Amino acid sequence: MALNRADESIEPLRSLIQLTAETERPALIQSLPGFFSRTGDRARTPALVERVTQGWIDQPATRSAAHRAGARRLGVPDNAKALPLLQQAHADDPANESAAMLAAGLAASSPAAEGIVTSYLRARPESHGVRLNYVRVLTNAQRYGDATAQLQIVTQLAPDLAPPWLTLGALQVELRHPAEATAALKTYLQKLEATPSDAAAASADDDEDEGSNPSDLREQGRTQAPAAAGASRRAAARLQGRGRLAGQGRQPSSALEVQTRRAALLARQGKLKEARELVRRVPEKTPADARAKLLAEAQVLRDVKAWKDANAVLEQANRQFPDDVDLLYEQSMMAEKLDRMDEMERLLRKVIALKPDHHHAYNALGYSLAERNQRLGEARDLIKKALDLSPGEPFITDSLGWVEYRLGNRAEALRLLQQAYRARPDPEIAAHLGEVLWVLGQHDEARRVWREAKTRDSGNDVLRETLARLRVDL
Repeated sequence: MALNRADESIEPLRSLIQLTAETERPALIQSLPGFFSRTGDRARTPALVERVTQGWIDQPATRSAAHRAGARRLGVPDNAKALPLLQQAHADDPANESAAMLAAGLAASSPAAEGIVTSYLRARPESHGVRLNYVRVLTNAQRYGDATAQLQIVTQLAPDLAPPWLTLGALQVELRHPAEATAALKTYLQKLEATPSDAAAASADDDEDEGSNPSDLREQGRTQAPAAAGASRRAAARLQGRGRLAGQGRQPSSALEVQTRRAALLARQGKLKEARELVRRVPEKTPADARAKLLAEAQVLRDVKAWKDANAVLEQANRQFPDDVDLLYEQSMMAEKLDRMDEMERLLRKVIALKPDHHHAYNALGYSLAERNQRLGEARDLIKKALDLSPGEPFITDSLGWVEYRLGNRAEALRLLQQAYRARPDPEIAAHLGEVLWVLGQHDEARRVWREAKTRDSGNDVLRETLARLRVDL
């Protein structure tokens, strides 16, 4: 291998497996992808692993390890080939943690892989490493309700582990549960002080934090927890919905972020001119800085519903940075607010043409059609495409439930909306779920869902419009 003669290593490796004790062979076989990755030519790794494991994949004692090695060598991007190997490995050995850990990496884009993870966790609920990896996947998919449920299992089974309490607190902030967030973050700080440094800093995924300094991680936790608690208090004082059509642009720099927060306060006081000037005065050194400033100014205007001014800023941004999918997407959202639906559709189709895997664009276009009760078959196809690109994403699942409701498929709509609401109990999703429950005659359950949503965000536009249209007084 050191001489870059990987092909010549095949027979010695096969002999090594043969000479290795039977109880140790699975671990040796599973380590092969990492061994071959040292060549620097990762593209050749699949073929090399396959040649070494030939024959061993048919042996009961080594079959599961060979399947796991096959999945590892293919890597997460090659789901179509890796998934069947993981399914076979899990079937051969349902208690094997390695297969479940690899499946967690595929779960974001594969319901079947997620099924492997959940099956393993039902059998091995104490496997916190797999569960916390799964939490990362759920959080990245914005399935905050599902992620919270998994974290609550960890904190019940292993209450002395500090890191899960921090993540739980942050998720409760996102879910607009201020009291629960504060309690979790306080518990985190208590556990942090009571736990040895190495245990407090331990990660469920060894590769994730490899090389991290435990004392540094503890210090980060001490900083993050009060910051999250502050966000929780602000959420309690002034809850503000995010919605399915929220901006997708990159976050501004720290300096710009500070000025944007100050500008947002001025804008809420009606001082729009001063707010915009504050953002514009932030120095810019690169085109990326200029882009971030335009996005920030548009965000400030959007937050106070100055749709026309925000649209003008985004038009300027798109002239300055043509074919930028984030800016085009943002402008399409402003076109929707201004009831310029043809323009919105044109912009979203341009986003899709430039970036065919932009699931937000498919979802936004499909949802806008469903909301206007137009071209519902096309709307469903667009939303299903978005869900294929981002499986399980709650707002997209909500969109699909809403279009099914518009199509008259109430039972399917209820199933999808309940699934979306469990994953992310957002006020907008609650508005849709409550409406379907209401028309199905389940008035008490509809009121319960709406009341719960109102405690989180009483000013949510979709919730208020739904209650007014249905003439429901909570």
